[in-house]
Amino acid sequence: MTGLLTDIYNAAVGTCSAYNCVLNYAEYVRRVYVEGDYRRLLVVGFGKGAYGMALAASESLDDIITGGVVVTKYGHSDSAMAGKIRVLEAAHPVPDENGVRAAAEIVELFRGVSVDTLILCLISGGGSALFVNPSHGVSLSEKQAVTEALLRSGCDINELNTVRKQLSTVKGGGLAALAYPAKCLSLIISDVLGNPLDVIASGPTTVNTTGTREAVDVLKRYGQFDKLPPNVIGAINKSSGQRPVNVENIIIADLRQALDAALKRASERGLDAEIISDNLNGDVIEAAKWLAAKITANKKLLISGGETTVTVTGTGRGGRNMQLALLFALEIEGRQGITMLSAGTDGTDGPTDAAGAIVDGETIARGRAAGLDAGDYLANNDSYTYFERAGCLFKPGPTGTNVMDIQLILCE
Repeated sequence: MTGLLTDIYNAAVGTCSAYNCVLNYAEYVRRVYVEGDYRRLLVVGFGKGAYGMALAASESLDDIITGGVVVTKYGHSDSAMAGKIRVLEAAHPVPDENGVRAAAEIVELFRGVSVDTLILCLISGGGSALFVNPSHGVSLSEKQAVTEALLRSGCDINELNTVRKQLSTVKGGGLAALAYPAKCLSLIISDVLGNPLDVIASGPTTVNTTGTREAVDVLKRYGQFDKLPPNVIGAINKSSGQRPVNVENIIIADLRQALDAALKRASERGLDAEIISDNLNGDVIEAAKWLAAKITANKKLLISGGETTVTVTGTGRGGRNMQLALLFALEIEGRQGITMLSAGTDGTDGPTDAAGAIVDGETIARGRAAGLDAGDYLANNDSYTYFERAGCLFKPGPTGTNVMDIQLILCE
């Protein structure tokens, strides 16, 4: 069953290939460039799909590209250059110095741009952490601390990015404002439910719909506001207002596209399949219960996708997909003929080298026979170690895209 689920996963991820999705829009970019009578084309990008996106832009638009810089997650690129475009790597999900350096290079690239410049922005999931330019008076270590605290608290991506935008000069429309009067044409691979432009990568090229009040509400909701130093609170309370921009934003891939491809591939493999949710979210414990309850005798493959949240109280390794898979394994313990793959479409789950895990009705029994207590590993947020010892990890490697997570439940 592992091979079948892997094949369907690959079909889902492949249809959202960062490289192919940008190639599909290359002629449109060229037309905008020619019809706008532009003289320079700069390419910038950030996210887990940045390398593939840059490579496609370079191969299809090399004759008009002036130069560019993109930044992706460590291990998600194959070269330091994509034609004329410089490729950098940085940390995710907690930002590091390389993310700051990458942002500085991109901002410097904008220096002196004018109305004859077209800027192609290649945006994909992970961009918030990888493209880092803290607000004046806020240090990188302070921004790291806020990010890590919110990630551990169980907040969702919308809430996290609401705060991130208040602590950055380039998020929440800041990048487009820095580029003005040049035009920004953004090609975006969405990793957020509903594709809200101001949440994907924290909306660097779109109007910000949240501000100080919303950021403070998030921080108070998760008990973090009173822990902040005065300078960080000052940055959050400071609003730059709306600044002039010249932008066009286009979503070129999203979760629904991946789920539809999984459904198509399942049909080709002779399976009676159904998409049961393209909006799986909320607490991972409740998500596991909901998925287990959806299992029926008359469907061979159940497909879902989204992004759950995990409240981290332990010190172990793992990610939301592995936590979900282990919880689901407990829900179906002893039930024959049920297998689930839960994995990130980017090929990674949390700060690990696995995308997720594959479990079935015998996973818990096999773990117990090997001396593993699933409850203890869940309590310590150490699902990676559990699955590593139980032989259940799913490691496809970086996929070059990111449209959240998918779950494939095979019922024999």
